[in-house]
Amino acid sequence: MTRVSIIGLGWLGEPLANYLRANGFEVKGSTTQTEKAKRLNQQGIEASRLKFNPHPEGDRFQHLFDTDILFVNIPPRTRTMPESFHPEQIKFIKEMAIQAHVPWIIFVSSTSVYPDKGQIAKESDDLSQEGNGNQAIIKAEEVLRSAPCPFDWTIIRFGGLLGADRIPGKYFSGKENVIGDSPVNYIHQEDAVRLAAWVIQQEIKNEIINGVAPLHPQRKAIYEKNALELGFAPPVSYASAGNSWKEINGNKIMESGFEFKFPNPLDFTYRLE
Repeated sequence: MTRVSIIGLGWLGEPLANYLRANGFEVKGSTTQTEKAKRLNQQGIEASRLKFNPHPEGDRFQHLFDTDILFVNIPPRTRTMPESFHPEQIKFIKEMAIQAHVPWIIFVSSTSVYPDKGQIAKESDDLSQEGNGNQAIIKAEEVLRSAPCPFDWTIIRFGGLLGADRIPGKYFSGKENVIGDSPVNYIHQEDAVRLAAWVIQQEIKNEIINGVAPLHPQRKAIYEKNALELGFAPPVSYASAGNSWKEINGNKIMESGFEFKFPNPLDFTYRLE
């Protein structure tokens, strides 16, 4: 039985753990919260408390690195921490993985690494220039892939993770001058889980993968539709993005045979709390 350790059993990691367990994988993982670790253990997911701050802090987490696949899914905290913080987190994880002889690391990245320059972005784009996208996450990717690298790696750059309780447009309810004419780069929670599992099941190694739904409607269309159907006020007014937008090309994962359940963000399903 293939063993998967998920560093970060959060909004994506926990449903991924349940999906993998249902499909025959042995899964364990980490959370930053003691109470959540207790709940997950009660539900049958072996969970330890672990936080990278940026060095590791927690309880009995060393066993997480005794695994066939290390799935790294921790928030970069780029809004509250310096640019060096997330790369340092990944540096510690990488060093621990090398010491434990982990054979494969899958790293959850973000399409924010691509700059908003009015272009279609794809995995082969050169992001080495300063000023490109999210430098903290770009540098974290570079830490993972740089020598020494005695393991296989995969980077999944997810777009906006939505669906379930994350509803686009709700935050902008009643606000003015909301950007409305840029294309969205979203992926539904169910598809994000299925895509991550597909990468594991198909053994897609040493590749960068964009994880976004193939259709890219404009933000205004989605905000207005959700406001009407889910009962909240739409934005009061809209502004233009100008050239500050990007459209993420997600064809690579589909060329491997993956099929989206929610290819159009206008059809995403949500759960109202």
